[in-house]
Amino acid sequence: MADGDRIRLAREGDREALVRLLRELEGPVYRTAFYMLGNEHDALDAAQEALLSIYRNLPGYRFEAKVETWAQRIAVHTSIDLMRKRKKTLPFDESWDSGGIRRGSPVEWSGVSHDIREAIRRLPELQRTAVVLRYLHDFTYQEIAETMEMPLNTVRSHLYRGRKKLRLWLSDYQKGGVFP
Repeated sequence: MADGDRIRLAREGDREALVRLLRELEGPVYRTAFYMLGNEHDALDAAQEALLSIYRNLPGYRFEAKVETWAQRIAVHTSIDLMRKRKKTLPFDESWDSGGIRRGSPVEWSGVSHDIREAIRRLPELQRTAVVLRYLHDFTYQEIAETMEMPLNTVRSHLYRGRKKLRLWLSDYQKGGVFP
């Protein structure tokens, strides 16, 4: 069933179509919230709030973007709102280096995964959002621009800066041959 048909059915009160739509969006919305907020508890809160917002705003969905792009915009805004509300944003400290990242050999993938999440969490808000949408959800630059509601070149700039910081912070893994 095409996105448009599924959304129309959900809007018309078809409970099964609505449940299917929300279930399909649930995982990607949670992953975005998790990478944006850095912990499971806050991510679950943000994902729940985002899914409620998707449900409430479904009648206003205008089919201008893919439903996934529209849902990610809601997930990003919900996560940012929760961050601000709970005052858990970490200011970016230019003096921070990879000292906070685990070292050692052999590298365990669970440690690598944790370090990557921690490095992403330390990125400034806009860079983090762009990186999460690009590399976690495989959004195109245009989809990221639509989701973040900013010009394409600004998205490119945020991605460039975010990747540069991640490369620096995770350089120990690159030297060890773990990352290409």
